[in-house]
Amino acid sequence: MENLHQTLSEQEVIQWFESNLPVEDYRNKSILLIVPDATRTAPLPLLFSTFHRLLSPVAKRIDVLVALGTHPPMPEADICRLLGISENARQAEYNEVGLYNHEWDNPDRLTEVGTLTKQETSEISSGLLEMEVPVTINSRIKDYDLLQIMGPVFPHEVVGFSGGSKYFFPGISGPDLLNFFHWLGALITNVGIIGVKSTPVREVVNRSAAMIPNEKRCITFVVAPDSSLYGLFYGTPETAWESAADLSGQIHIKRKPRPFKQVLSCAPLMYDELWVAGKCMYKLEPVVADGGELIIYAPHMKEISITHGKLIEEVGYHVRDYFTKQWDRFKDYPWGILAHSTHVRGTGTFENGVEHPRVQVTLASQIPPELCQKINLGYRDPDSIDIESFANREDEGILLVRKAGEHLYRLENE
Repeated sequence: MENLHQTLSEQEVIQWFESNLPVEDYRNKSILLIVPDATRTAPLPLLFSTFHRLLSPVAKRIDVLVALGTHPPMPEADICRLLGISENARQAEYNEVGLYNHEWDNPDRLTEVGTLTKQETSEISSGLLEMEVPVTINSRIKDYDLLQIMGPVFPHEVVGFSGGSKYFFPGISGPDLLNFFHWLGALITNVGIIGVKSTPVREVVNRSAAMIPNEKRCITFVVAPDSSLYGLFYGTPETAWESAADLSGQIHIKRKPRPFKQVLSCAPLMYDELWVAGKCMYKLEPVVADGGELIIYAPHMKEISITHGKLIEEVGYHVRDYFTKQWDRFKDYPWGILAHSTHVRGTGTFENGVEHPRVQVTLASQIPPELCQKINLGYRDPDSIDIESFANREDEGILLVRKAGEHLYRLENE
């Protein structure tokens, strides 16, 4: 059933900012605005321009940091495009705005704000993991009075729902915490965590965020596929996220009466590598029948991952127990890579040296068949696929999702 919520007009969004943003709270403060990269649907040009217009007259400084996590850095021209800053505007009203990428793999750009103890990690994970984890974050935060998150909330395969303090961890964090909680999410499994509001991983994120000494504010929003907004929320990273996650749970979860034997999951152009196009599996795994096939249709996609591709080729894509039952073989790989692997491959078993994934995952992309075979995924020539031949066949057990990755599909009885 389609949701009955209405999206806001641009003027209504502007009015929301004018009514809800406490401008005086920002007076004489240096602000680091933390935003998503281009792999999230968001009307950032409208939101950024309105935020800047209202606050630049009172703030000491407004700079922007892109919460890349481990995604590749964006050239400044791409950041300008993301924010809707034209070349002329960059030289005029935005000439003093610093535009920065997060550098997760540069130790000189990280600062430690605390530690999660063995006792804490054991308690949070119900004993799944027990280890001390340093909490590191982009050191630019030390140059600002106030950290301002501005980002969407969606169902998420690792945290439950994205957004809020997830823009700190893993958005602008170091690798230790990132690897820890991604693997924790993988142990719980995608199906067990996605679209669940209260999760152990969210607890990790919130506890870590509490260690950040800066003042923190957050603007969250729930977005439609065309980038229009169903709602905006302002507050602390926790309170703004709480409200947005509640709304996202109504907007972004689609219920189906029965599972499907075949799903064509079409990746939007913003998913230009499998590292992010994996969302086409994460969001649809719950409605694929046992033994069914999910096809990630991404004819534009050439890469597994620019950042992590070499290691993913070594590891391949496997079910969780393939790793846990051969832990000595895999424990020294970055745990975030192992987590990504299990999330894309989905649930299944590994018994007596034989792996049995529940779902066949097939790539229809520019990644060649021999590489697909090497990484343990199926291959289809994207030119052989007629998208429309999958349309309107749900009664036959075939589902077409034209823009996959942001709406979560679940069965009605789950």
